[in-house]
Amino acid sequence: MVQVHRLTMDVSGSIDVTDPAAVSDAVLAIFQSRYPGQDFSLIERIYRDFAALYRGELAGFLACDTSYHDIQHVLDVSLAMARLLDGYEHNQPAAEQLGPELALTGLIVALFHDSGYIRRHDETDIQHGAEYTKIHVSRSAQFMAEYLPSIGRADIVTITGKLVHFTGYEFSPDQIELDNDKQRIVGSLAGTADVIAQMADPAYLEKCRDRLYPEFQLGGMTHQQLSDGSEQVVYASAEDLLLKTPGFIKSTITQRLDGHFKGLYRHVEAHFGGPNLYMQALENNCRYLEDLIAKNDPSLLSGSSLRP
Repeated sequence: MVQVHRLTMDVSGSIDVTDPAAVSDAVLAIFQSRYPGQDFSLIERIYRDFAALYRGELAGFLACDTSYHDIQHVLDVSLAMARLLDGYEHNQPAAEQLGPELALTGLIVALFHDSGYIRRHDETDIQHGAEYTKIHVSRSAQFMAEYLPSIGRADIVTITGKLVHFTGYEFSPDQIELDNDKQRIVGSLAGTADVIAQMADPAYLEKCRDRLYPEFQLGGMTHQQLSDGSEQVVYASAEDLLLKTPGFIKSTITQRLDGHFKGLYRHVEAHFGGPNLYMQALENNCRYLEDLIAKNDPSLLSGSSLRP
């Protein structure tokens, strides 16, 4: 029971990231502490609507059926985003702080960054949300464009539609045109939160094997069409994906976290007042998998549990 319970908790072991209300309360507390006196009643509203969307209770939408990009993943990302924002603000002089409005915009992006996986009732030609893998970020932008006016925030439709692309691969972050550096920082924080939250998950490795690979199959990500018309295998099997995961983690750190996102993950240390729990857990997952691979025993990669 203890092990199962651990798998529902955030990286600090203090918040149940399968519970929208618990995460909403934690995020609200962070925002109220960082920006005292501000009205953040919208935070509770967006978490309620998010939960309704993922549970299939929002009019016009089916429930989330992507088991990797699920409600826990997104709640985990939104909590990481709030912590990153808090740490970033702590580390900046007043003139360079993002401020409550831009921070709230970033939180909204983090919370709805995977909404594009959710199928609509009239999308009868699509059998599974993972079929939208390659375009889910653009669909997330479209969802926010429809949703935000309903909660009185039509004013941030354009910026959220741009910032959400920092969480995906449809565009390079450098290609995204923004008005100022602060907006780019918020986008980079959202992209950072998406990476560190999922890779720090104690069940990350088995989720890659058992949940992400099937999503990749449905989304056309296991094979790649080359310019000459031939097809190249990207991931031959779930175990092959695992074999390539350490390299993916390391390249993501180099190219995205330290590259495009300028090492912004370090700011979460100011929130925790100590070590970066996300990076510690992420690196632990990577080392554990590398050790298994080094033993050259395929059965170790197909076991029921792949947890450090």
